[in-house]
Amino acid sequence: MTLRAPMAFALRAVSTAAAAASLAFPVQAQGTGKVYVSSEKDNMIHVFDTRGERTGAIDVCKRPRDMRFSGDGKQILVICGDSNAMGLVDVATGKLTGTVPLGDSPEMFDLSPDGKTAYVSIEDENVVAAYDIDSKKAVFEIKTGGEPEGVLVTPDGKTAYVTSEVANVVHVIDLGTKKVTKNIKVGKRPRRFVLSPDGAELWVTNELDATVSVVDTKTHAEKQKIKFEVKGMREADITPVGMTLSPDGKSIWVGLGKANHVAQVDVATKAVKNQVLVGKRAWGMGFAPDGKTLFVANGLSDDMTLVDTTSGQAIKTVPAGRVPHSILVGQ
Repeated sequence: MTLRAPMAFALRAVSTAAAAASLAFPVQAQGTGKVYVSSEKDNMIHVFDTRGERTGAIDVCKRPRDMRFSGDGKQILVICGDSNAMGLVDVATGKLTGTVPLGDSPEMFDLSPDGKTAYVSIEDENVVAAYDIDSKKAVFEIKTGGEPEGVLVTPDGKTAYVTSEVANVVHVIDLGTKKVTKNIKVGKRPRRFVLSPDGAELWVTNELDATVSVVDTKTHAEKQKIKFEVKGMREADITPVGMTLSPDGKSIWVGLGKANHVAQVDVATKAVKNQVLVGKRAWGMGFAPDGKTLFVANGLSDDMTLVDTTSGQAIKTVPAGRVPHSILVGQ
């Protein structure tokens, strides 16, 4: 979904289980101790330490969105929606070193298990496209429903899941045959994914019906919906989008968007354990390696909230550029 409302800029001075876990937490940059926040309106990645103190910024391409570390952890790969490109940032120097040309309005992406191929949702072309990162060339593309967004590649590299916001489905794509093998009906405007630690469940946020769909990865059928409620708010104002799995694999945290909360959901029971008030339009999230701090990007209040996951309370909120989108945390 495209949001282009101008925001005021405010910055202060200056096994299966193991495979699924590796998918939920892509390779991290070793020894950086840094939190990276992509800022759509600043065309940069703001850099913080794990206490939330801003330490610098990296100029990148236009409208940076989704980010991941490269397979070797030496680069940050960042999707730039208005440049139609993937930026390549050297972690050691904190500099943009190159770009990979992409299609029109790229959104989100995932990597092949070997880190060599990026699978990118191309919103305005209604495709998911594969790119060879080393050669910077397109490899193939697969047609999807309208406005594809979330992309998740299974740990064995054989299957990709892609959401279509318009069709209200999750496409199951065989990466060997390069064909859609099934369309899974989920909720209204599905956005993003998390794979359970055992790989048996695919969780899907449904932005416009305040739910998360839980899909059985063997049958590719929806088995359950988790409904979110926030006291004093209408269902229409509860818009789940971003999700992240806790390092211990016991909780999935869900950004509730316009509800300005994040919710902690127990993986085993599917019960909502806690809700924490953060900033406006909470979407992107990332964990400190020890799992004690959750970093939340608040896209419409131009800031980032640090949540103490032990107490289940917000610690502080700090300016994070104009329209922060995604968060990436190095070890």
